[in-house]
Amino acid sequence: MEPSSPEVMLAFYRRLYPFKSIFRWLNHEHAPTRLFTNREIAFTLQSDVYLRYNSFITAEEFKKQTCNLNPTRFEIGPVYTARPRDKKTVRPAAFTPVQRELVFDIDMTDYDSIRTCCQGADICKHCWGFIGAAVHVLDAALRDQFGYKHLLWVYSGRRGIHLWVSDQEAMGLTDEQRRSVVNYLTVVQGGKEQHKKVNVRVGTRDLPPSVQAALEPLVDIFSDLILADQDCFKSDDGWEELLKLIPDATIAKELRKKWLAEEDRSSQEKWDDLKEAVKEHTDKKTPERAKMKAALEDIILQYTYPRMDAEVSKHRNHLLKAPFCVHPKTGRVCVPIDPAQIDKFDPERVPTVGKLLRELDAATAESGTEEHSDWEKTSLKPYVDMLDKHAAGLMDEVRRGKLATDMTW
Repeated sequence: MEPSSPEVMLAFYRRLYPFKSIFRWLNHEHAPTRLFTNREIAFTLQSDVYLRYNSFITAEEFKKQTCNLNPTRFEIGPVYTARPRDKKTVRPAAFTPVQRELVFDIDMTDYDSIRTCCQGADICKHCWGFIGAAVHVLDAALRDQFGYKHLLWVYSGRRGIHLWVSDQEAMGLTDEQRRSVVNYLTVVQGGKEQHKKVNVRVGTRDLPPSVQAALEPLVDIFSDLILADQDCFKSDDGWEELLKLIPDATIAKELRKKWLAEEDRSSQEKWDDLKEAVKEHTDKKTPERAKMKAALEDIILQYTYPRMDAEVSKHRNHLLKAPFCVHPKTGRVCVPIDPAQIDKFDPERVPTVGKLLRELDAATAESGTEEHSDWEKTSLKPYVDMLDKHAAGLMDEVRRGKLATDMTW
């Protein structure tokens, strides 16, 4: 059977999908609140029919309807002023999005112009390093500079990663505030025709403090990922793109001549050539040396800084695929990822729906009984545990907030 055939998906929803864990994560409490009852769930059916504005009161109701519809996937939207399933019966003005996690989407295809191991939908543990770099930068920025604590990173099932920020302050951000956050975090911009995609030095040669904070870890990542692993400047096209980012025409001309004559030089050797040329052609403490130093920093940022799908993050009413859905092409489950372990994560080792069902069948045969939603018997368990731990942190914060409110009376 196909990885996401109707039979396979129905078995997955009935026996493995962690509906209760998803409920607790979205709801922030044990008893249903508006964070869940007024939350939009959108289903994509096997026939590609798209059903929007579904909503549920309990996790059990959510599971029952999902099994009845047996979708290929479903997406999570915002919390509205009214229940989405009542949309047709309320005045348009009374149906507006009011809360939603701050979400980010990073897709490997945005790195196609620089990664050398794969292209398009393909991904391997080597080019996963670009996603790892993005996680390091964004996770640190959102925690250290914005003070957010409740970040859930989720593998998209094929070639990217999603981030859900569930802090109360993040949930309440307006669209304008979300745009401001995204603009603050965006460094790499521009289409295919624009060679230099990093232009964040306004009125000074110094980087903004937020970008400067990201640069130090990215220097090491640049060396390991871009120079060694991807060897981005090995090919003629690769090093020509590098030369287009060098503002000194004399240095660029000299290096082009050298690299045409010595075709076997590695990316590391070419980067060393560039740094040596900067030393030879510029004096210390001169504007030219400072300009070239800034150019080298911008190159590091252009090749390693997160490339985000900004539109996903800017609007509260944007829908995003739910954690633990199954990717229809790969059969892989969209599992949470510990950001501290992101460099060890291998997308090719993520459990597939077929593998999980085989594990469950083996456990059932051994015990002689079949239990629904028994993900604990499979390799899905550590990932659900991760979501449960994340949800517990949210619920604990709600409890502390209520306790603090009660004590003020």
